[in-house]
Formats: sequence, structure tokens, C-alpha cells
Amino acid sequence: MQASRQRTVANDGARLAVFEYGLPAGPGTPTVLLVHGYPDDHTVFGSVIKDLATDHRVIAYDTRAAGESRVEPAGSADSAGTGSPLAPYRLPLLVNDLYAVLADTGGPVHLVGHDWGSIQGWAAVRDPRAAGKILSFTSISGPDIGHLRRWFMHCLRRPRRWLLAAGQAVRSTYVGFFQLPVLPELLCRVLGPRYARRAGTSVETAVDNAVRGLQLYRANLLGSGVSARQPLPRVEVPVHVLVPLLDPFLSPRLTDGLGEEVRDLRISPVDGGHWWPTENSTAFCRMLRQFTAP
Repeated sequence: MQASRQRTVANDGARLAVFEYGLPAGPGTPTVLLVHGYPDDHTVFGSVIKDLATDHRVIAYDTRAAGESRVEPAGSADSAGTGSPLAPYRLPLLVNDLYAVLADTGGPVHLVGHDWGSIQGWAAVRDPRAAGKILSFTSISGPDIGHLRRWFMHCLRRPRRWLLAAGQAVRSTYVGFFQLPVLPELLCRVLGPRYARRAGTSVETAVDNAVRGLQLYRANLLGSGVSARQPLPRVEVPVHVLVPLLDPFLSPRLTDGLGEEVRDLRISPVDGGHWWPTENSTAFCRMLRQFTAP
């Protein structure tokens, strides 16, 4: 679907490609902000955008590791200032990107995140800036990193939950593989045609997204970021977690304990895999409309 408006938002050393669809901004017009995951770009939401654009203003953007967005080399303009090649991909900068897009969009939004888009969304709704800017958050297949680490710690302290923790560890073995040099990049090139068929993009674009997106895993998931012992800010924004029961990467039990961290939480299991919302866009959009209805 052709965007009615495309623009670039500069933030923390990144130039973010932002796309707008559907109804124009105006009183009473709901705005949805879609944040994609790995190894996708915003086009993965094509069928979702087409459905929502009939009665919403829809904003989507390519995150700094994907699509038409670009990042300057570390140490040139990133606020992290460490000079590390991974510095531009740290979660705080990703969240700043989200809020930069929000500032450019104007008005509050209903936030939707899938996979890494959901991980960023969790960090965004725990941020004090969420008040008055994010009306709701719909999370699919992307846990809060701090909650994930606390979940593992909780399981390891209780022998009856060791098998549960072991099962999730097995599902997450790819995260360790992604830390290796060279081999993950080679695998991305081998899997490029499969990525392209699912995303509806060229093989070149699919491979580029997959290779660039590896930085997200290398910068954020092992030995960095939020400590399992660090208190998590309570989420005051209404949250709807959609749990694909056939997701090969995430256990449905990862939602255990979320109710203690979120003031207004809804959890809905759905019969599908990791890309359920884009493969079942009609059902997904129906659930989103029900959740965000005034």
C-alpha cells in the first residue's frame, strides 16, 4: 500500500524513514503507531495497514536497523558516545527513536509492537514520557527484557519451574548463535529467499534487514541492559498482550507475573505462530479495534 506521506526523522545519529497511511490527522481520528521486529521492516505490516487505514491514521517506521532507515557510524553523532559499533543499537536509543517519531507525529497514539518492536514498546511504556503520548500498547511476541530476566531468575529459584526455564532457554538458543562472528551473517544470506517470500520484499532487502538487525541482539541481550534485580517501573498504560501459542521462540508462560507490573493488563492467547498478526490481519485488526475503542 502506497504511503500518503513519507518523511525522515533524525534522532541520535539515525535517519528514520517514517510512513503515514489512512485518514488525515484530526479531532476524533485514532492514530496507531506500528513498530516492526526482526528481520523485518515496516512493510511486514502491509495487510494490517490496509485494514486499519480505512478508519485510522496509521504511522509506521523502519527502525534504525532496517529498511530505508540509516545509522551513522558509532562515535559520530550517537548520544551513547562510547564509540562501540554496537552503541547505536542499544535499547535506550531505540526508545528515543520511538519518541522522536511520536513527537513528529503529533498527538497521542495506540502503540503496536511485534517482536523487537514489542521489546522497544515495553521500554517505551515504562518510560515517564509515555504519559499523555501513548494511549495503549498492544504487544505481540516480544517480551520486556527486564521482565524476561526476572522471569528466568524466578524460575531458577524454584525447582518445579526448572523445566519451564530450560524450555525457554532451548527456544532462545538462536540468541547465543547470533553473538558469533560471520556465521549468523552467512545464515542470513542462505535464508534470504525465505525471508523475502514471507515479507513480500526482494531477497536483497530481506538479507540486508536480517544482517543489519543482528546488531539488536548483540547490543542488548547478553551481559547488557536491565539487571534482573533492578526494579521495573510500573506500566500505567493499558496493555494487551497477544500470545501466539505456536510461537517457536517464546513460551506462553512468559506472561507469568506481568500483572504485578502493569496496572491494566489483558492477555489473549491466539492460535498461531510468531507472525500471527500479519498472517491473520483481519482477526488481529478486529482485536485491536476492540481493545482501543473509546
